[in-house]
Amino acid sequence: MVSLAVCLTAALAAVIAEPSDAFAPQTSTFRSHRDASGKLSMVDPAAHVDLIHSTASLLPSLSLSDAVLETAATASSAVDAVSQSGIDTPDLASAASSMPNAGGVGYSKASYYTTLGLYVMSFPGIWSQIKRSTSAKVKRKTYVSDGEAASDGKDLRQQAGEIMAYMKANNYEVLEAGETITFRGLVQKSLSQALFLTFCTALGMASFALVLQIQFQDLTLPGIGSPNWFYLTLLAPYAGLYYWRSGDRVDDIKVKLAESDDAMLNEVTIEGNDDELERMWRTLDLREKGMVKVEGLLETA
Repeated sequence: MVSLAVCLTAALAAVIAEPSDAFAPQTSTFRSHRDASGKLSMVDPAAHVDLIHSTASLLPSLSLSDAVLETAATASSAVDAVSQSGIDTPDLASAASSMPNAGGVGYSKASYYTTLGLYVMSFPGIWSQIKRSTSAKVKRKTYVSDGEAASDGKDLRQQAGEIMAYMKANNYEVLEAGETITFRGLVQKSLSQALFLTFCTALGMASFALVLQIQFQDLTLPGIGSPNWFYLTLLAPYAGLYYWRSGDRVDDIKVKLAESDDAMLNEVTIEGNDDELERMWRTLDLREKGMVKVEGLLETA
């Protein structure tokens, strides 16, 4: 019974808030009425109170519990209080329709254009990534290893032999020999790198197309009509093609060896491709000068 009372109260509140076709009586007593907003309503707002009172008067004849009858009486009293307050339903509808951005979604144009400007400034990064893929990122770093005077250390000759063996194994040849040894090698083009560039370019073009689609919704071009900006993603394969056509890359790596005064450390200064430097110091177990190597969890296990 309590559930029935709650449902009845909700139904009465819905009739007060907004007339619905489901509660509109199918008799000639009520006629269609246009509210302040011009919409057609099946129930005249003036008849709302009579409809609720007539519904409440029928409840005693249904042999319902006292809780249901009390809830109906409370709802009827609430309707009387609203009707006596002088608030008219059409007035409420008119006030709601006159509110700014009624029925629409507002947004801050300052935030929108700020975000758009940041995106436009960052978009050239795609072209920069494609251009840099065909050239080496050259860095110069100094590494150290245990010297001849240290326990389990290596002298300069042994250190130079390990570096020479590593470079030979990676298809590098000695170009110049002296205080600084220059190695030259051929880096082959990579299919995975070409696919990665294509994928990144496709994502960038798709996001750029989305921005253009939002910004120029009503744009119409002569002979084309409304453009579909997402066709820009068809340019993505040209990024991979540009990288692939650049062919193999020639890399030079310069190595200089030195020993500390106490022969405790060997210094290895390397200038070359950043990726090759990363592989080299890990393979030869070198430490970057001024840095402390911290063992990982898997290495200490």
